[in-house]
Amino acid sequence: MGPLDALWHLLNFFAPAVGVGLITAGLAKLVWFRLLRGTSWWRLGLWASGACAVALLAALVLFGRDGKMAGYGLMLAACALALWWAGLRRPPG
Repeated sequence: MGPLDALWHLLNFFAPAVGVGLITAGLAKLVWFRLLRGTSWWRLGLWASGACAVALLAALVLFGRDGKMAGYGLMLAACALALWWAGLRRPPG
């Protein structure tokens, strides 16, 4: 495998994480527009995409291969947790 093939493999591995993270950030801004008024879409998107990427890497390590439904379920759970953490969580006080 050449360097260009390796790059395409990495980009295609992380594409679902970035796509799901950005789409769910936009949908969260639409659904909870009052609660997320002060939180930027970029902040939500970066948190969600990062959490999705980490979850996909964890699923790859746990299951030994990519593309298992449990891995995508883990990605969605991590995305929801990251969106809550970045925008909907209220600090105590």
